[in-house]
Amino acid sequence: MKYNWILFDADETLFSFDSFAGLKQLFANYNVDFTQEDFIQYQQVNKPLWVAYQDGKIDAKTLQESRFSEWGKKLSVKPAELNHGFLLSMAEVCRPLDGVVDLLQQLKDRAKLAIITNGFTAMQQLRLHKTGLKDYFEFVVVSEEIGVSKPNPQFFHHALELASPQDSKQVLVVGDTLESDILGGNNVGLDTCWLDHGRENLTAIKPTYQITKIADLLPVITQES
Repeated sequence: MKYNWILFDADETLFSFDSFAGLKQLFANYNVDFTQEDFIQYQQVNKPLWVAYQDGKIDAKTLQESRFSEWGKKLSVKPAELNHGFLLSMAEVCRPLDGVVDLLQQLKDRAKLAIITNGFTAMQQLRLHKTGLKDYFEFVVVSEEIGVSKPNPQFFHHALELASPQDSKQVLVVGDTLESDILGGNNVGLDTCWLDHGRENLTAIKPTYQITKIADLLPVITQES
């Protein structure tokens, strides 16, 4: 087995992340029919906040509350309450991506598995419990908990401390985002695998491996070193 540790990203690597469905479910609780147009406006606020968060310019609380500040005013609800409801909704609508459960079953006795995510603690715990996948993973590193996010090298050093591999060459980072998962892994000298979902790499970031679907990971990590 080429790798003893596999560090997986969560959203769109292991789990579907349908934020439109989650928002629709959230706002239905407030008798709002959340439309595609509403979603576009939400993303215009949300996406720059995520970039600022990954760059270490804002903290998790600021991100979570700022993205709902306008809706909070409209509905006379605290942004923190809307955010909490959103995380619960996202855990409800979450599903493992096709091939994930089968892959985890094939890997569980061959390598140690962990999750490394820029997501939020409450949602990670809820969806791991809900999907029944909790027991596959040795640990979960969540940026909200440790105060730094991918691609910050401190995030990956923290994960490596928890894993304590004999050799960092036995650790593989798997994720769908070049700018956080792959760049972050590369920056601390780890092998990386980009799950491209059929997208082209238009950056200068170079993963060790590139796959189109998660099931394609097995041949990569069962190569003998």
